[in-house]
Amino acid sequence: MNRRTAREKALQALFQIDISHNDPSSAIEHVLDGKAGNDFLSKLVFGVVEHQSEIDRVISENLEKWSLERLAIVDRNLLRLAVYELNFLQNEIPKNVILNEAIEIAKIYGDDQSSKFVNAVLSKIKEKL
Repeated sequence: MNRRTAREKALQALFQIDISHNDPSSAIEHVLDGKAGNDFLSKLVFGVVEHQSEIDRVISENLEKWSLERLAIVDRNLLRLAVYELNFLQNEIPKNVILNEAIEIAKIYGDDQSSKFVNAVLSKIKEKL
């Protein structure tokens, strides 16, 4: 599984956790549907869950005229995923790669404005790091 696929599966698992309050292991197992996962996928999902309050604070501080609760579930969890990578995996992955991946995934899973919104919020966060 490449990193893009791992990020997409992580987004799907985080979406499930957000709406159904599944535990991370069950959510990962469900999105893999019997296929093999990898360490990067697990690191992303468990990392976001473990640091969610800190991640949510960073996102909330960088939203203009929005609250975290009002965001589309896909956008909220994609931002969580990217902020986790920016804050905790910055030595492993270049920041621009993290932003580009999040924007591309937003184009697939979000609505027409998701990629622009995700780009704006993450760019603001990246500047502050």
